[in-house]
Amino acid sequence: MDLNKAILFGQAVNAAYAIDPHDLNNRAGTSQQIGSVNYDVVSSIYGNDLSTDANPERGNDFVSLGLVLQAAGAGDVVVAVRGTEGYLEWIHDAQFLLKPCPILPTAGATEDGFTAMYLSMHTGTDPNSPTVAQFIKPQSFQRPVTSVTICGHSLGGALATLLALDVAVNGIFFPSAYTYASPRTGDPQFVRTYNHLVPDTTRIANRLDVVPNLPFPPLYEHVLGEFPLNPVNVTLIPFKVEPLLNLNVVCLHILTSYLHLLSLQSGGTVLPLEDNCKA
Repeated sequence: MDLNKAILFGQAVNAAYAIDPHDLNNRAGTSQQIGSVNYDVVSSIYGNDLSTDANPERGNDFVSLGLVLQAAGAGDVVVAVRGTEGYLEWIHDAQFLLKPCPILPTAGATEDGFTAMYLSMHTGTDPNSPTVAQFIKPQSFQRPVTSVTICGHSLGGALATLLALDVAVNGIFFPSAYTYASPRTGDPQFVRTYNHLVPDTTRIANRLDVVPNLPFPPLYEHVLGEFPLNPVNVTLIPFKVEPLLNLNVVCLHILTSYLHLLSLQSGGTVLPLEDNCKA
């Protein structure tokens, strides 16, 4: 795996997190510096937040979910999808029901909540605006598209997985995917279909993060491309376990912790942890 690319695309997702979810102004036409790369914002992404039995009204909450970007003066396209703010609620309350995958009739089944959230994703606040998959076409961009990378964190990783399959099936591009802390998205048939159609996938998972371990097999499986992160250093002689960050459930999951652990391996600038996540 290219660690520098993994960090760059993670930073793109961080840029999506930096937008207030209830700020529905489309960022199209603005620029965004991500790492060392300057991007043009082509569109914002919107959708319904994830409802649960504990908070069914969340599903009526139309929010900003991400960004469609193209590298300034180049052809590289990046689609970045943030996670929902309700991920802890989802962990405690989700029923993990399966429903037929809406992207391809032969693609098995996907988790009900993720699927509903994915189907709500559009590139405008008008429900008749193009879906994100419909938007990823040559005429949406000022320059010829040379690559399409779809990335997402947490539940946004599940949305990115669905989007990557949708683009591969219904578009003209062969996307790459980078996900961070993604839960399992679908059943074994979905995974077989996805692995065949989106082989260029990197699925980054902290070994101690609870979210990538949900929902449970055998009804659900992970897609290919796992790159595990270890939040502790272990030495055998003398035996010593050194945490690299605060090992609570939030710090093990948030994107800044993932970027910190990736940057420790890259040999470049070490990206900071949140203050309350320092070991």
